[in-house]
Amino acid sequence: MASPLKSLVHDDDRYQKSFKLFLERCSEHQCMRDFFHNTLPDILAGNTVGNRKSQLNVIGVGSGDGSYDLEMLSQLCQKHPGVLVDNEVVEPSSQRLNDYKVMVAQKPDLEHITFTWNKMTDSEFEEQWRQKNITKKADFIHMLHVLYYVKDPGATISFFQSLLDKNGKLLIILASGESGMGMLNGHLRSHLCNNEISQCATTADIKSLLDARGVPYQSYELQAHVDITECFTEGDQTGELLLDFLTKVLDFNRTASPELRQAVLRMLRCPQCSVETGGRVLFNNNMGVIVLDALS
Repeated sequence: MASPLKSLVHDDDRYQKSFKLFLERCSEHQCMRDFFHNTLPDILAGNTVGNRKSQLNVIGVGSGDGSYDLEMLSQLCQKHPGVLVDNEVVEPSSQRLNDYKVMVAQKPDLEHITFTWNKMTDSEFEEQWRQKNITKKADFIHMLHVLYYVKDPGATISFFQSLLDKNGKLLIILASGESGMGMLNGHLRSHLCNNEISQCATTADIKSLLDARGVPYQSYELQAHVDITECFTEGDQTGELLLDFLTKVLDFNRTASPELRQAVLRMLRCPQCSVETGGRVLFNNNMGVIVLDALS
């Protein structure tokens, strides 16, 4: 049965506040940058992505403020020097999209990249693409933390994979099935997830889906943690925002039943999800990366 709780995406202002706080408390940035600098270059190499074309088409889905996008674009440009890049940005938040535009304006070394701004969700982008019967193919598509907020992750993956040109790559990043988030969703999915909005998906779910379809993929694990100590202090505003983001539920503390709140707090603090060190509670926020090729 679908959860009666409201998804956090219904309140963009609170979502952005909770997400920003989450990132401030999380080691995600470092592990992502390590991946972008140490592993992504081989994925984007000239003998794979683009196959030495004069222009590369990129689609960033859920691009946020562009900080990760620009790092990936930098690696792409290093692997394909002098090549023009057509970059489609798909981001539903006006605030994040404006932040992205500001960041682009402050970087003078992007002369080989053109940006198309799409203030919309992935499903709206898909609908627009189909209605306009666009035939352009993409060489690189990346989806960061997007599949939590789609009705049908399998259909979303299939659509974007269908946009890939020969030798193109689709890169998906989301919570690892082995993370604390994976444990939380695995035990409390039916209580937290509203199937009309969120599937609480992890890499374990996506791998199972792809395995069932016989779709080949590469996968990587990224080690990260987030300090969630304040979640256990009643009435702490920082803790409440963190709980909202961890559960993907709007005003979780206020709207969840006492039983569900206690179940979530117990799960967050259990040894399978977190470690306690120096009086702080560090939640396992490991992420997974899945890389897909173009459909054959």
